[in-house]
Amino acid sequence: MTAQIYDLDTSSRDYRRIASALAFLGENWRDHPDLEAAARAAGLSPHHFQRVFTRWVGVSPKKYVGALAHGAAREALDEGASMLDAAFDAGLSGPGRLHDLFIAHEAVTPGDAKRRGAGLAFTWGTAPTPFGEAVLLISPRGLSALAFADPDTEAGFADLEARYPAADYRRDDAEARRWAERIFTLRDSDPIPLALYGTPWQRQVWRALLTIPAGATTTYKAIAERVCTPKAARAVGAAVGANPVSWLIPCHRVIAADGQLTGYHWGVDRKRAMLAYEAMAS
Repeated sequence: MTAQIYDLDTSSRDYRRIASALAFLGENWRDHPDLEAAARAAGLSPHHFQRVFTRWVGVSPKKYVGALAHGAAREALDEGASMLDAAFDAGLSGPGRLHDLFIAHEAVTPGDAKRRGAGLAFTWGTAPTPFGEAVLLISPRGLSALAFADPDTEAGFADLEARYPAADYRRDDAEARRWAERIFTLRDSDPIPLALYGTPWQRQVWRALLTIPAGATTTYKAIAERVCTPKAARAVGAAVGANPVSWLIPCHRVIAADGQLTGYHWGVDRKRAMLAYEAMAS
């Protein structure tokens, strides 16, 4: 992490202002308040507020409000609401805005989300990697999951399938191997496209994981400080554990405060090997 250090007076003052802004946005997000209104709640100019808020929260005020709206809409859809009702629950003018919101936050339409993957077509397959046999789940928009499942790859696929139980699946090990080669042999200079399906909180934590440099480690508490508050370390741990894309989203770089290699979804031995591999390459 490369967080800047501020004097205590400034840090304390900024905290109080951001706390006021968060309270304001928490009460008024359905009205989608503009930057000027949120800045007034913090007692700052819009330009200064944008910088301070983004530094503290990790996303802009607009994206924060969008995350709250997306969470409300997602909850409404999960409870069986129509897309029109879900849009109104999120303070949006109609399903068109709801569609844009879901694409921005999940790279999936609200209809897809409501159907728990129904209508989505995934390709899956297995491939060898430096860290054992992997199971890859690929959507038309990019890589949706990378898991390690040796020796039981069928069980590994079942774990991924449970995330999207109504989706269609087609096995293609050759396609999975092509993706594995892009990921692990660096033959392709273009970034690996990811199509992630998760809650706004999970996605915020996963974005924070991407800031940890190769060969470095950090703690759950440090990630919590970056995305919210140190008190959220337990919630951060749950979001880290739900990360569907191993290696590329480097949850293996998060360790306990005492330096211990705590539980890893794909095994502590694999986590240790990953960290050693990166240390030698850095």
